[in-house]
Amino acid sequence: MPGMKRYDVVEVKFKGGRKEYYRNVHQLDLTTGDYVVAEMQSGFHIGAVSLQGELVRLQVKKRGVKITDDTKVIHRIATPKDMERHEQAVLRDLPALYRSREIIRELKLSMKLSDVEFQSDNSKATFYYSSEERVDFRELIKMLASEFKARIEMRQISLRQEAGRLGGIGSCGRELCCSTWLTDFKNIATSAARYQNLSLNPAKLSGQCGRLKCCLNYELDTYMDALRDIPAIEKPLETQKGKAYLQKTDIFRKLMWFGYGAESTWHPLPIVRVLEIVELNKRGVIPESFDVLTPIGEKEPSVPATLNSDLQKLDAKYNSRSPNKKKKKKPRGN
Repeated sequence: MPGMKRYDVVEVKFKGGRKEYYRNVHQLDLTTGDYVVAEMQSGFHIGAVSLQGELVRLQVKKRGVKITDDTKVIHRIATPKDMERHEQAVLRDLPALYRSREIIRELKLSMKLSDVEFQSDNSKATFYYSSEERVDFRELIKMLASEFKARIEMRQISLRQEAGRLGGIGSCGRELCCSTWLTDFKNIATSAARYQNLSLNPAKLSGQCGRLKCCLNYELDTYMDALRDIPAIEKPLETQKGKAYLQKTDIFRKLMWFGYGAESTWHPLPIVRVLEIVELNKRGVIPESFDVLTPIGEKEPSVPATLNSDLQKLDAKYNSRSPNKKKKKKPRGN
């Protein structure tokens, strides 16, 4: 795209994966990864350019962000002096976190402080916390302001956002989705695990945030499409051997495993065979087994073998033959 026609809104990423949109009114030649000095409500902050161009237009439209003349702007590309001040501000985060936790324990507040972020010009400090109940932290703000000599902002975040800010490695061996690329946290129900035939084990289904893993929703639509062809078994299948209960469903192979109550052996059945047995049970017909659908009472009676039946067959075989002509004897040679 020509430089004059490029979208002048840039996505800037800050600490903890927080992203905001700024206008590039000065038409700076930016590259993804450049550190820029961005305008804040009070002072400035330094962040890295994470997205630009037409992709930002799509993200703005997707998130419903309104870009107006009041949207904050990018002042300039960060200079070495700006980066030095930014590094000094970052070094204050960890000591401030430990000291703030001590103050919270002294005040006996029921809240969990997870992260602290100082603005690059050291004029403001944002404290991220999580709590299950309402917290009165007016006294806490006074003590923090006198301790760090900065304007204090308390921001409550959810447990998923807390895990995204702290980061970590998931059970899959990769970095957490919430700390890398995932921005929208959707509601995840236990039915997502049931549809995928996963064991309802909280230790395996829960992420580091203590909630159900976000990845349970990734393949849910595929499973829902595959489940359309699989019947819902509301009651056990009835055969002459007994009642067979559904134990497991192989969704993509279209197999359903049934087992009798007293046995530990499971029998795989295709979907077509299951539908046939269900239809027979609805009509009150009980098949002999999974393989033989004809009931025992409806089989053709077998004719019992009569006495000496094999001899009679042998006589009939030879009587049906035509009598053979006597062969002439050949004269013997000398």
